[in-house]
Amino acid sequence: MAEISESPPNLAEPHEPAPEFDPKAMRTTEPGLKRLLLTCTVLLSFILGFPLLWKSVEIYRSPLPFEDIDSVANDVESNPLMFPCHFQVIFINYSPKISGALNPEHLKQSISAQITKLTPQTPECGSCSHNFTLSVTVDSEGSGCSQSNASATSHLYNCGGIRVGKLNFGDDEGVDEALELVLGGSSGGFGGRVYTVVVVGENRAGVEGERAVVGKYRHAWIQGKDLEVDCAVVERVAELLVKVFANGGREEGVIHGEFMPVGADGRIVLSFNLLNAEPGDWVYDWDFERIDQTFLVPMIEALAPIANISVESQVLYHTPKSSFSTWDERYVPSANECPLILQLPNGKISATNGFISPMWGGVMVWNPPSCLKNSETKLPGRHLISAQDLQNIFQVFMGQFRQLFGLNSDSLYAGSSGSYKLLASERGFTEWELDVLSRQHTCFNLHSSATTLGSLSRLVQSLPRMIIMDEIGKQVMFSLEAAKLAQSNASLGIYNISAVSSRHARSLAEDAFFHPSIMSVSYYSFEHCFAVYSSLLVYAALRFFLL
Repeated sequence: MAEISESPPNLAEPHEPAPEFDPKAMRTTEPGLKRLLLTCTVLLSFILGFPLLWKSVEIYRSPLPFEDIDSVANDVESNPLMFPCHFQVIFINYSPKISGALNPEHLKQSISAQITKLTPQTPECGSCSHNFTLSVTVDSEGSGCSQSNASATSHLYNCGGIRVGKLNFGDDEGVDEALELVLGGSSGGFGGRVYTVVVVGENRAGVEGERAVVGKYRHAWIQGKDLEVDCAVVERVAELLVKVFANGGREEGVIHGEFMPVGADGRIVLSFNLLNAEPGDWVYDWDFERIDQTFLVPMIEALAPIANISVESQVLYHTPKSSFSTWDERYVPSANECPLILQLPNGKISATNGFISPMWGGVMVWNPPSCLKNSETKLPGRHLISAQDLQNIFQVFMGQFRQLFGLNSDSLYAGSSGSYKLLASERGFTEWELDVLSRQHTCFNLHSSATTLGSLSRLVQSLPRMIIMDEIGKQVMFSLEAAKLAQSNASLGIYNISAVSSRHARSLAEDAFFHPSIMSVSYYSFEHCFAVYSSLLVYAALRFFLL
């Protein structure tokens, strides 16, 4: 049997893979200067272009004094502004026997202790009862004059200046003017803010009982028949100095925002509106120019350090009673409603026939003299409000305006030690009331400006992409300067100048915070900016590294 031999399989040699690159096309030498030059050019372009790109997206920010803002804000918040006040008490017209027993230094200690007792323990911004000096004088025509031990500059009263025999205590206005002639020029380096209480021992005017009167300047007097200097008199003197002169007849020393009708820009608009409910019955008009020149101009000048006041007026017809919307209004009811009388919540009839709304204004209902419920007049009659009625209307308005400022609208202040008669000023506000308003508004404006600047500082630092114009930086700087000037003038007792400076500080701070360039810009964070430009930068970087 034949053997079948199997031939071994034909194993083919493995084929080498075909080369990926053509050896003829490949360069056999290392890259030269051309590749290096190209790489350096791209890298240099990127280095030079990045600052230009960063500059193109940079936000302009005027530098703000953040440290100064924080310093002023902390100072206003932690250190209440204490205005200086100088009080002086003068005991006159006592018999030689009684005046010889009166020791000015002992009286000073007793009055100072009572002032401290009436003053709140926590210092209140805008008050001056924590920072006061006191001098006491006992002046008797028969036994000479003695004063408490103090520096020469604190002796503001010249002995023998007040002649009791020439004063008619039955005429309060005359006594007030006579005391002003003697005491008005004694500023003694206290910015003119010297508050005086005169205690008259023997009453030669024949007025029975004890009386206390507060004048329209910066002094008051207490008189009575054979008035003794006892604890009751000391308490009344201290109450006059603290509760009236220092706090303005208010229990609290600081004025609240809801009772301050002054805008953030320091302006007040007095809009007087005479509303005729039914012109078919009658139409009343007024001589407003007479009101402006006679009553409003003196008041506006007196309040000039506190607010910039502008006045406007109009006469309206067919105005519904429920649509009062402007500052101060006088409402003339129709014939069917006349007389229209307002009733108070306690059931009593309103003495002024009006009311106020804090931070808004006041309303008064004026009933015409010829008020007929069933008028048969077919044609409306045109009338002009008389001068006497205009004066009565203005008195009501002045009382409402004083209430909006937080002051007493009555001519009597009832204290814990007794009642005090308050003389009214032709300008609507007495000198000591203007001092109170200046102190309280200075304090309020400084707090408001510090709060606004602090909010602006925190807002700017939290948004790095916020645009800060140069005008904003200037407003912030001027606001800080005005605030520091207000603090400096307040420490010197110059109340009116400090009120003006604080008003400017608040107005500038508000202007800076609500600047149009801030309010109109849409802000975005740095992460948002990086997300927008990262795609462009990554693409450029990949192109560079792949070369």
